[in-house]
Amino acid sequence: MQTFETENLTSIVGRVLRIDDITIGGTGQDFLARYRGQLYDSDSGRSYDQLASNLRSLNVTPLFRTEEEQHVVLLVQGRIEPRPSNPLINLVLFIFTVLSVIFAGALYSYSGPIPSDQSELLAAIMRGLASGIPFAVSLLAILLAHEFGHYIAARYHHTHVTLPYFIPFPLSPFGTMGAFIQLKQPPKNKRILLDIGVSGPIAGLVVAFPILLYGLSLSHIETIILPAGQGIQLEGNSLLYLLAKYIVFGQLLPAPSTYGDLPAFLYWVRYFFTSQPLPLGGIDVFISPIAWAGWAGLLVTALNLIPAGQLDGGHVIYSLFGKRSKLLLPVILVLLVLLGFVWSGWWIWAFLILLMGRMHAEPLDTITPLDPRRKALAVVVLFIFFLVFTPVPLIQTFAGA
Repeated sequence: MQTFETENLTSIVGRVLRIDDITIGGTGQDFLARYRGQLYDSDSGRSYDQLASNLRSLNVTPLFRTEEEQHVVLLVQGRIEPRPSNPLINLVLFIFTVLSVIFAGALYSYSGPIPSDQSELLAAIMRGLASGIPFAVSLLAILLAHEFGHYIAARYHHTHVTLPYFIPFPLSPFGTMGAFIQLKQPPKNKRILLDIGVSGPIAGLVVAFPILLYGLSLSHIETIILPAGQGIQLEGNSLLYLLAKYIVFGQLLPAPSTYGDLPAFLYWVRYFFTSQPLPLGGIDVFISPIAWAGWAGLLVTALNLIPAGQLDGGHVIYSLFGKRSKLLLPVILVLLVLLGFVWSGWWIWAFLILLMGRMHAEPLDTITPLDPRRKALAVVVLFIFFLVFTPVPLIQTFAGA
């Protein structure tokens, strides 16, 4: 970089930063210049906006970082110009997801005889495909609320993101693996990252919980039995799901026929974390398709709020603690591995988080901290994770198992 360019950039940076030292970028370095010092203005967010505005005409992007007790301003060549995406892909994926979720709902609602020929069963389900619509509408409403919560928050903060990508998953219990949106540029600071991260789970939960309560009102209580030669599937419990069942039915469900030699509290602690022993002979709610969708909405919220990597919970924990949040990763992995002994699906999640958990959506400005209101919001969202987390999402057992 030529001397007059350096002097020009230094003059601009010097308007917001008391400069202690300068490092000029060279071969193999990804910055034009690095400045260490202290920002004049205690409002670092305002300083970032001022500097970014002054550098825009020079096609230079500033990054705010901290090193020990010093503020660091990195200047990088170019401006982030989000590439256009193809909304046709989003539309096609959504259509396939709708069809897949309707089929999953019809499969869940099917109550006829089980033919020995799988093709006959498939034909029977297809004939009753309309029965899957209530489940599909309910689940897709939750997923749409979640994803557009992210989308609207991002657009409000002038952060470019894609439209939601829905993932069809035919012949699965829900017909989908959910959806995601992709950031097309880094958020400006931690405050914006938090707003984008929490808006999805909150919006999804606001829709999911009423759907769950309504679906439970359409459900009924039966004795849990294991028919000879058949199997049963029970949905796992989160604290919020237990509360929803208590609101509708006035009791904690499933209610076992006996607590054995344990006090009721210890029985429930053991059952909550292990789903054992299976409460055969007791009673539980046999949930309607709409309640099944509401329960799935709670599960989706919990999975997204796992505090690791680029999950929504990862955004929350990074916004709170910055790079120190990576210290939590080994703890999360150990807990998931241990939970895998009661539900093997957690091992898959542990593997995925091991692969991607070290990556974060690092903002352009990491100096600007969360304000008190957002710190409180982050704590509330972590508490929501505690309420919706389901240690054993699904229990499946067969006669003789």
